[in-house]
Amino acid sequence: MFNRSGAGNYAYTSARVKAKKAKLLKEEDYSKMLMMSVPEISHYISDAGYSKEMADLGNRYEGLSLLEYATYANMAETFRSILNSSTGALSRMVNAYLTKWDFENLKTVMRGKRYGLPTEEIREDLVPAGILSMADLDKMLALGSIEEVLAFFSKKTHIAVSDDAVSFYKTTGILGKIEDVLMKEYYKNLLASIDSGDRPTQIFRTYVKACIDLKNIETVLKFKADGLSGDVVMEYWIPGGTEVDEKVMSQLAAAQDIPAAINEMQQLRMYSEIKDSLSQDSTVLDIVGVIDKYTVELANKVGHMYPLSVIPVVDYMIHKENEVRNIRMIAHGTDSGLDRETMKKLLVI
Repeated sequence: MFNRSGAGNYAYTSARVKAKKAKLLKEEDYSKMLMMSVPEISHYISDAGYSKEMADLGNRYEGLSLLEYATYANMAETFRSILNSSTGALSRMVNAYLTKWDFENLKTVMRGKRYGLPTEEIREDLVPAGILSMADLDKMLALGSIEEVLAFFSKKTHIAVSDDAVSFYKTTGILGKIEDVLMKEYYKNLLASIDSGDRPTQIFRTYVKACIDLKNIETVLKFKADGLSGDVVMEYWIPGGTEVDEKVMSQLAAAQDIPAAINEMQQLRMYSEIKDSLSQDSTVLDIVGVIDKYTVELANKVGHMYPLSVIPVVDYMIHKENEVRNIRMIAHGTDSGLDRETMKKLLVI
């Protein structure tokens, strides 16, 4: 149907995602869901676009499990549909962006096996929206060891984890270095997929580099919460950002605690965009929430600048991911008895 060469079918794909974005849940929908039980939330989202997945999976799952499987299945199908209908350079960039789910799925499988979780419990957190199909992910789940999982992943994606990272895991039982390699590989490949030949694509590259900066800041603050600093933090620096280069990362890593790290962040341009949401008493959870909201706002802002480009496509996918995250958070919070005000603060709108 589509020609896979050339710049890409931007007009067609942009029109599709514009229509899809208009159907995403709004703030008033989440306000209503905060007042519902889990079965009521399931019914509500079924009427809001998740009916096929709820019906298809309804004979196998129920309650919270049904909602979890259905939301991820819907998102995966939506993203695969966008990818399959994209062409040329647009297809290459969308494909590179969506490989994030291959990496996330690999991390989910490894963590689940590391901590001995039941296969079904691991499976409900998998999103087959990247190169790996659900059949591939089931094969990964059936493997006995993390080393076998990594070998399978490498064979399927042609992305290998260094022997040093694997050796560190074998020695310590800690997956951190493997996950760090995967994160760096993802952003390296994503940047490499972006041809900076025109203004819209340059802006997309700038957006991705800003996301790298935000991920580095998040990494620093998580380590600060654990009382770590210096060289340990620097090992997890992701190259490729705009502002958080190796020197800035080193300064942030040297901070003694979260308040000190926030003070160091004041040298960054992006700090002016998030400072009003931060305080010296901010916890890591608070700051990660602020970063998530800023990432969505940034995508929304640049998404309107060049409607016939990759930007609105990725903008829609970010908002779709956010919708699913919000639905699942409300459902989990409701199921566990979390109060509505706390859940409201955790929403990213």
